[in-house]
Amino acid sequence: MTSPGIKAVEARRGHARATRKATLITSCLAVCLAQIALAMPATLNGLFQESLHPVGSQLTWISDAFLLPVTVLELTFGVLGDLFGRKRLLVGGTVLLAVGEVVAATAGGVPQLWAGQLLGGLGAAALFPTTLAMVAAGTHTARDRARGIAVWTASLSTGGFVAPVLGGISGTYGSWKLSFVIVAVLAVITALICWLLAEDSSSPEGRSLDWGGQITILIGLFALLYAVIQGPTDGWGSPSVIGAFAVAAVFLVLFGFAEQRAGTPLLRLGLFRNRAFTIVSVITVVGMFSFLGTAYATSIRIGVIQHQSPLRTSVAFVLLGGFSLVLTPLISRLLERANPRWLLSGGLLLMATGDFWMATLDVRETSLGALFAPLGLAGIGYAFSVASVTAVAVNTVPIRYTGMASASTSLLRDLGFTLGPALIGAVALGHASSAFQSHLSSSSLAPAVKSAATEVARSGGPLAVNSVPPDSAPGQAVSLARDALGQGYSLGYVVCGTAALVSCLLAVSALRGGWKDTPDTGESPAAGTPATAAPEPL
Repeated sequence: MTSPGIKAVEARRGHARATRKATLITSCLAVCLAQIALAMPATLNGLFQESLHPVGSQLTWISDAFLLPVTVLELTFGVLGDLFGRKRLLVGGTVLLAVGEVVAATAGGVPQLWAGQLLGGLGAAALFPTTLAMVAAGTHTARDRARGIAVWTASLSTGGFVAPVLGGISGTYGSWKLSFVIVAVLAVITALICWLLAEDSSSPEGRSLDWGGQITILIGLFALLYAVIQGPTDGWGSPSVIGAFAVAAVFLVLFGFAEQRAGTPLLRLGLFRNRAFTIVSVITVVGMFSFLGTAYATSIRIGVIQHQSPLRTSVAFVLLGGFSLVLTPLISRLLERANPRWLLSGGLLLMATGDFWMATLDVRETSLGALFAPLGLAGIGYAFSVASVTAVAVNTVPIRYTGMASASTSLLRDLGFTLGPALIGAVALGHASSAFQSHLSSSSLAPAVKSAATEVARSGGPLAVNSVPPDSAPGQAVSLARDALGQGYSLGYVVCGTAALVSCLLAVSALRGGWKDTPDTGESPAAGTPATAAPEPL
C-alpha cells in the first residue's frame, strides 16, 4: 500500500516533469517564431520593390535592420535573462516581436518598415539566447540536455523552412503586409502560451552587464554597416561614408580596450590567443557571410530583377535552408564519429561550388529547375558547415572554456550573417550602376530615352530602371538595366563563392593536425551558458 507521503512525492515529480516539458515546448515555439520573423522578409524583396519603391541601398537596410540588433544584443539579452529571469525575456521578446511585425505590416513607406524590422530584431535578439538557456536550465542530465538542445535546433531549422513557404504563399495570394500580420498573430499566441506554461529560471551568480563593450560594439558595427551599405549610393569618397568608417574604426578599437578591462566581458578576447580558435573565428565570419550573401543575392535575382512571385522565390529558400532540417539527424551522427573539421571544410566547398555555378546562370533564365542543383549544393554545404562550426570552435580550446567559445562563436556567426546582405548589396549595386551607365552610353537608343533612363537611374539606380513600365520612355532601357543587374549579382555570387572557398582552404590547411586540449581543472563555463551550445541554423 502506497503511503500518502510517497504519493505526494510522486505527484511533485510528475508536476516537475510536466513543467519541464511545457518549458521545452514553449522555448521551441518561441525560437521557431524568431527564425520565421528573421527569414521571411527575404522572400518578399520583390514585393517591397513594387510597393514601396526603395532606391539604392534602402532594400538592403530592410534585411539588416532586423539582423543588426540580433548580432549586437544577443549576448547582452542572455546576461539579462540570467540576472532578472528568463521567462520575462521570453514573454517580453515575443510581445516586442509582435509589435515590430504590426509596425511593419502597417508601413506606408520604407522608414516605417525599417522601424518595424528593428523592433522585431530586438525581440528576436532576446528570444535566441533565452530559449536555449531555458532548455539547458530545464534539463538535469547530459543525455536530457543533448536531447533538449537537439529539439531546440530542429525547431530553429523548422522556422527557417517554414518562413519562405509562409512568405511565399501569403505574399503571392495576399500581400507582403499579410505576411507580417500572420507572424504578428503567431507572436501574440506564442507570448500567451509562454506566459501560461513556461517555467522561470535564472543564474545571476557572477553575471553582470558589460556596458562599455555593448555600447562600443553597437556604435562600431552600426557605423561599419552604414559605410558599407551607403558606399555605392553616396559615393565611397563622400564625407558621410568616410566619417562612418572612421567612427567604426575608433569604436571597434575602444571595444577591444573595454573587453580587456571588463570583469565579465561580452566577448572574451583571451580566447583569441589560441591560434586555432582565431582561425575558426575568421572562418565563421567569412563562411556565414558567404551563405547569407548567397541568400540575399538569390532573393534579389528572383524577386526584384526577374519580378517572379514570392511563392517561386520561396522555392529557392527552401533549397537553401531546408537541408538544415532534413540532414540534422545524419549530421549529428557524423559529428560523433568524424572530425568536425572535415565536415566544416566539405560544407564550405559545396557552398563555393554552388555559388560559382549560380554566377554562370544568365539573368534571363527564369526556370526554377536551373536553380535546383546550384542552390541545392549551397544548401547542403550550409547545413554541414553551420552544424560543425561550433563543434570545431569548442574543440580548439580547453574543456573548461567551451561555453565561452560557443557564445563567442555565436556572436561571430551572427556578425557574418549581418555582413552578407550589406557587402553583397554594395558590391552588386556598385558594379551594376557602372555597367548600366556604360551600356546605356554605348547603346543605339534615342537621346531622349537615354536622358530619361539616366534621370531614373540617378534617383534609384538600375533597380529603379528595371521596374519602370516597359512602354515608357525609360522603359526602353529595361533590358540594359536587367543585364547590368545580372552582371552585378553574378559578381556577388563570385564574391560569396570565393569567401567560402577561402574559408575551406583555411580550415584544411591552418587547422591540420587537430588541436591540443589542456586538462580540465574543474572550472565551469561562464555562468548561465550551456556547456554545449547548439548551432543556430538560419
